[in-house]
Amino acid sequence: MTKDAQNIIYKTPRLYTRRLVDVDLTALARTLQDPLAMTAYAHAFSDAEVAAWLANQQARYREPGIGLLAVCRKGDDRLIGQCGLTHQDFGGQRVLEIGYLFERDAWHQGYAIEAARGAKAYAWGLGATECWSIIRDTNFASMNVAIRNGMLVRGRIVKHYYGLDMPHLGFSVRRRG
Repeated sequence: MTKDAQNIIYKTPRLYTRRLVDVDLTALARTLQDPLAMTAYAHAFSDAEVAAWLANQQARYREPGIGLLAVCRKGDDRLIGQCGLTHQDFGGQRVLEIGYLFERDAWHQGYAIEAARGAKAYAWGLGATECWSIIRDTNFASMNVAIRNGMLVRGRIVKHYYGLDMPHLGFSVRRRG
């Protein structure tokens, strides 16, 4: 953790998060252009879609504390995924969502739950009283992360994306105390 130390948003035992910057485009493409990693989105992204994704995350940073962040491993500073807070619509309700998306090389190592738990603690520090994760109903790995993050199913919606109707489950956890 060298050059990024002053830009850390939150950290966990093995990871730290920071805002995405333009030089992260190649690292983002490793995930966003991987058909298997993007199964929940029903397609791998084009170069233009990766660039638009990065620009969208950077635009979200105008609201302090909000946006998907670069998730980097401590030690080698490698960007292995994204995790953070975004505002989303769930059945007409504006909710604070913990979102996460990791490259395949980082799967099955506990990084997603570690980053998601860090995002939840960060949200509590911002004064949030509830956090959501909205997950496609076929994405069992992400559902397991939500459950391990203390979340319960609160509802179901259908998102219309990429010409498809995609059922999603809304998981949430409420802050105690």
